[in-house]
Amino acid sequence: QVQLVESGGGLVQPGGSLRLSCAASRFTFSIYTMNWYRQAPGKQRELVAAISTGGSTNYADSVKGRFTISRDNAKNTVYLQMSSLKPEDTAVYYCNAHLNTLYYWGQGTQVTVSS
Repeated sequence: QVQLVESGGGLVQPGGSLRLSCAASRFTFSIYTMNWYRQAPGKQRELVAAISTGGSTNYADSVKGRFTISRDNAKNTVYLQMSSLKPEDTAVYYCNAHLNTLYYWGQGTQVTVSS
């Protein structure tokens, strides 16, 4: 059974940083595009960042210059480095693996930005 396990969420003050990790198992991680989504209360889930199998990255406009997505194929792990966090970044963050019509999701990790 495919597993995506996120970690690294928590409470942080505005302007602070967090690094999220997503450990993948039981599928061929290196051939999947990996994504981070987030969902705030009362809002739709939105794509935050994506990294292709070749390492190309894309970001939502709201996080460009503040968030960095990376992957380590040897460790089957994708990361999201978040800096200059704002209260509006508060959400549950989900790891996603995508290949053609296949989509796998993690259980999510809560990020709360508050003073």
